[in-house]
Amino acid sequence: MSASIRINDRVTIESSELSVQFVRSPGPGGQNVNKVNSKAVVHWQLGRNPQMPDEVWGRIRQQAANRINQDDCLVVYSHQSRNQQENLAFCLAKIRQIVLQAWSAPTPRRPTKATWSSKQRRLADKRQVSDKKTGRRRQDWSRE
Repeated sequence: MSASIRINDRVTIESSELSVQFVRSPGPGGQNVNKVNSKAVVHWQLGRNPQMPDEVWGRIRQQAANRINQDDCLVVYSHQSRNQQENLAFCLAKIRQIVLQAWSAPTPRRPTKATWSSKQRRLADKRQVSDKKTGRRRQDWSRE
């Protein structure tokens, strides 16, 4: 494999950092799916790229935790196509998307207060539901 992933102008994931294998696919292909290894599986050893800042590594580990195995490898696979090279291209695009998503720091949440009118609307809705349920109760006819 000679393809490297260009993340931005400062960071490139070299092909030597990636491990690619092709396996049998559950995807499209009819009877041919039982004979051809078209599913692409790409393993990327995390922490080996010196160009990547440490905070990006932390965000990748947090955001893609379900894709990281015990060997600290990010595992991405694709079986959308019948073609090995297309599936490999899908995998490389997924890795690039994961890194780009982790590259930008999330904006911190600023807590806000509910407005007076929103509180009044909520209480009015609660009152309306309460009145509706009160109207459904069994009537006590013995007092009349």
